[in-house]
Amino acid sequence: MSDQRQPATMNDDEAAAFVSQVFDCARQGDAQMLGRLLGSGLPVNLRNHKGDTLLMLASYHGHHEAVRVLLEHGADPLIANDNGQLPIAGAAFKGDLKMIQLLMEQGVVVDAAAADGRTALMLAAMFNRTEILDFLLQHGADPRRQDARGATALDAARTMGATDTAARLEALAG
Repeated sequence: MSDQRQPATMNDDEAAAFVSQVFDCARQGDAQMLGRLLGSGLPVNLRNHKGDTLLMLASYHGHHEAVRVLLEHGADPLIANDNGQLPIAGAAFKGDLKMIQLLMEQGVVVDAAAADGRTALMLAAMFNRTEILDFLLQHGADPRRQDARGATALDAARTMGATDTAARLEALAG
């Protein structure tokens, strides 16, 4: 009789625990572990129950090396989560200019937007992130672009009382 072993399989609880650990690796920025998992066949655009990809979580939490590893393995930076947010918009919300620079260096277009039409420029304006706003404008962000409701970056800044970014955008419009 031959000794043919069946591959080990996970039950549902074990699989759920494993997936949870994978997303924790992204949240915590464990670039080395993510690289090993992706090299072993883990789907790079895996999404959690909120629609967040590994890339979204790593970028949102400011883990530059993990983001680099994910992008090198083909992560799609244009997959929005269930809130309609892209990684570049999440970085603008968090105020992480270096993450925005990294994403753009890897090919993310400056005016990338999800279905809601919100760009990183709109979020930078909304949260008074002047350094990010200036950077995005210098790299071709369109201050006249409108989101799905017809609002521009200037409208977003005014709505949120972001006086510094509103003043910069008013100067451009004037």
